Amino acid sequence: MIIWKKLCSAALPAVLALSLLAPGGSPKAEAFTATNADDAMAALVNVFYDSSAKYFYVNSDHQIHSEHAHGPDGGLYTDFWWEAQLWETVMDAFERTNSPVYRTMIDDIYAGFNNKYPDMMANPFNDDLGWWALACMRAYELTGTTEYLNRGSFLFGQIYSEWDTAYGGGIWWRRDAHTPGQANAQKNMATNAPMVMTAVKLRNAYNDPAYLAKATQIYDWTKSTLVNGSKVNDHIEGTGSGLVKDWDFTYNYGTFLGAAVSLYQATGTASYLTDANTSAQYVVNKMVSAQSLMYEGENDAAGFKMIFVRNLNRLRVQGGQSQYLSFLQQNATQAWNHRRASDQIIGSDWLRPTGMSYVQSLAAAAGASILQIVPADGYSGYIAGNGAYEAENAQRTLAPGGGMMNESTNAGFTGRGYVGGWNTSGTSIDFYVNQNTAGTKTVTFRYAAAAGNASRYVKVNGVVVSANLVFSSTSSWGTYGTVSVTIPLNAGSNTIQLGYDSTLGNSNYLNVDLLSGL
Repeated sequence: MIIWKKLCSAALPAVLALSLLAPGGSPKAEAFTATNADDAMAALVNVFYDSSAKYFYVNSDHQIHSEHAHGPDGGLYTDFWWEAQLWETVMDAFERTNSPVYRTMIDDIYAGFNNKYPDMMANPFNDDLGWWALACMRAYELTGTTEYLNRGSFLFGQIYSEWDTAYGGGIWWRRDAHTPGQANAQKNMATNAPMVMTAVKLRNAYNDPAYLAKATQIYDWTKSTLVNGSKVNDHIEGTGSGLVKDWDFTYNYGTFLGAAVSLYQATGTASYLTDANTSAQYVVNKMVSAQSLMYEGENDAAGFKMIFVRNLNRLRVQGGQSQYLSFLQQNATQAWNHRRASDQIIGSDWLRPTGMSYVQSLAAAAGASILQIVPADGYSGYIAGNGAYEAENAQRTLAPGGGMMNESTNAGFTGRGYVGGWNTSGTSIDFYVNQNTAGTKTVTFRYAAAAGNASRYVKVNGVVVSANLVFSSTSSWGTYGTVSVTIPLNAGSNTIQLGYDSTLGNSNYLNVDLLSGL
């Protein structure tokens, strides 16, 4: 349910912010092997799967928590689209292993879902229905079971009936909101792009060119309406010709590039491959921290990079784009290195160790999935990345009134923007940094300070290394300066915190663009 996910991923409940383990609390880095993939999947099933209900729990502690208290049994079990993604995670494992255990689970999970949701069409969200349509078609391709084809075909027909000419075309997000300007009335990437992939699968299954025509129609509208150069936007809403919302989620880039790959496979048209690469490169270059996929939040947001990774791997394999292999393998290693030692579960942030609080199943499935779909490389060590950490992709600790935000208003920034409007005590920017060896590094912050000199503290792994680092005034908000500080780092995971405490520093506004030198 897109609106809920967008509103809730930005401000996280404290109980779900996975705490950094003390040195030695996370597993030692080890080679990424097929055994790791086996162990990650076994852990996901052991912790989250209820074999009697044939369904996945929401949380690792099997308790209902208010942060995501919706779904079957009051939120004990995962909701509609989460279960579709977990079903696909099992398919990821089956494709890798051909294990009869996972083959049986494919059928069992489908039965368990139908038991919890006997009338799928009672759900008004077309994106939720669409994830099941796409997953059913994949299950049909893997198993040959006609029921999956019939369900996928039925759901596609129901969703496609929600296409109309408002905003020039496109499928509505909700079945109960079809009037431009009405509350919840929007047409989004999350609904439309997966239907392109589903339509191509239906064309292949039935050898019916009408499905390819529909896939092309949906894709053309999606690209012309929601894609602007390399930017894949979220949705269009409002009255008249509508207003495009440009929210950045790896989820949207993943679904659009997946749609492009499907049409490239179906037609051989090179422009689709170009579109897929453009979308992929945006994320690989700009939605990372030192080449690791950024943390996007809890709840629905924790599953966004799973969608991106699945489709990026399709681009690698089905589109013949081998340049993404190293990126995928590094992210798989990063996820595995930060699993929780006690139960082997991978949390929502692949850049830092999974803490001791409960973990949500969608987050854990994202980590398990990347290990299933990416070939093991046998690399043993931590992933230190390229040494550049964009501030807008780091985690922010906010004061009750906020105190800082991601912006891209003033020119001259790197990446997607910068953290701006920062002058509130008790706020910080946290960079999670991995190193292969312990030692000291001189790191550099790139910033703008047009309001005059500003000062902030720097902590490394909770210890103050500079209580009053001065950021000298710059001539404008589009003019950037740099300031450096030498810090000690451990082998493995580290936290570098740039923070503001009114008792220590100058309160002038500060915009922070980049941390480099690592």
